[in-house]
Amino acid sequence: MLRPILLIIAVGAILVGLGWLAFKMVDEAGETRGFSRVHGPVLTLDTHVDIPPTYTTMPEVDPGLETQLQVDLPKMERGGLDAAFFIVYVGQTARTEENYAAAREAALVKFNAIHAMTDALYPSRIGLALTPADVVDIHGSGRKVAVIGIENGYVIGKDLSLIEEYYDRGARYMTLAHVGHNDIADSSMRRIDLGDEPAEHGGLSDFGREVVKEMNRLGMMVDISHISHDAMMQAVALSEAPAIASHSATTALADHPRNLTDDQMRALAAKGGIAQIVAFSTYVTADPGRTAAVTALRNQIAEEQGVARFSFLAHGKLPEFREGMAEINRLYPRATLAQFVDHIDHAVKVMGIDYVGISSDFDGGGGVIGWDDASETANVTAELLKRGYTYEEIEKLWSGNFLRVWTEVDAVAARLQASAAN
Repeated sequence: MLRPILLIIAVGAILVGLGWLAFKMVDEAGETRGFSRVHGPVLTLDTHVDIPPTYTTMPEVDPGLETQLQVDLPKMERGGLDAAFFIVYVGQTARTEENYAAAREAALVKFNAIHAMTDALYPSRIGLALTPADVVDIHGSGRKVAVIGIENGYVIGKDLSLIEEYYDRGARYMTLAHVGHNDIADSSMRRIDLGDEPAEHGGLSDFGREVVKEMNRLGMMVDISHISHDAMMQAVALSEAPAIASHSATTALADHPRNLTDDQMRALAAKGGIAQIVAFSTYVTADPGRTAAVTALRNQIAEEQGVARFSFLAHGKLPEFREGMAEINRLYPRATLAQFVDHIDHAVKVMGIDYVGISSDFDGGGGVIGWDDASETANVTAELLKRGYTYEEIEKLWSGNFLRVWTEVDAVAARLQASAAN
């Protein structure tokens, strides 16, 4: 009898039920495990998928069609990606009253687009979840699940009341800052073109502390991806509810300011939070040559477009950018699925299996060789199986841990609201 250490046998691309691929795996003991018995039943949740400003308004960005987007409904159906946080992202600009208003309007465009997808265009294929129970119920109905997250607290400007408005529109997490400091927190990556000093607030601002408290009160998850080390540690300590890192990788394996140190991950886990490890090549493998080449290409595209700064959402599909990236990928290969899962392994080692999850940052620059769009989601499960993760552990990584955190955040909000009412 053959006793290979590990053998993955492809038995065909068979569309069954929700459309996942069926494989068989022979484990180290030589016992056959059905891949589809793991990937199919597990509720797979990607906590960070970007959308363009024109989302749902033209065929090229229609989520119900096969598009050049990394995530659309056909790709989710083929790859067995069950749920995703679709992101209301607005980039940082100079902090003026005019720009605060523009940021709010840009945010509303994306809120409306996500609601158009779930409420008007494709309600029989995808539903909007407002609670963890909704996620389970919509998935159980055979539909895909959409949840809304905000990336960059800049969209509230200095108006605390906008957090509740966005919550009422469906937002269930908010990244406190993005690239560049804002009025809430220091960023892990300052914007010199906006006049940023290395640190503006020393972490969270006084206003930022009020933002965290208001998010706790409402039940909106506090997302610490993108913010500075000091801001992250302060937010985690201040928050009465567990915090999340919606899309980050580990500094130990790739020394990038966007990634989390072991101390940060331990602090997050100690408060019951979660690190959603991201399949973003630059954060998975720190390659200075590739980083310099990508920066040069982005600057060139921005200059050609007559704008001050490259935007992946605005310029990432341009032929000249795609051609330039193809050449960069040839010279400096992107990170692989195996290297991405190395980060998951490390996070599990540092934090424990109950505090780690999975994200892609698709359509915002994310993707690695082997998981480059939603249709390849099954490959992540296969790699986890290959490394010996059990069904129960894979279920936790894909959604169980995140839904547990979200449930705890809701419980804290209920307690705070009840206390205020008494």
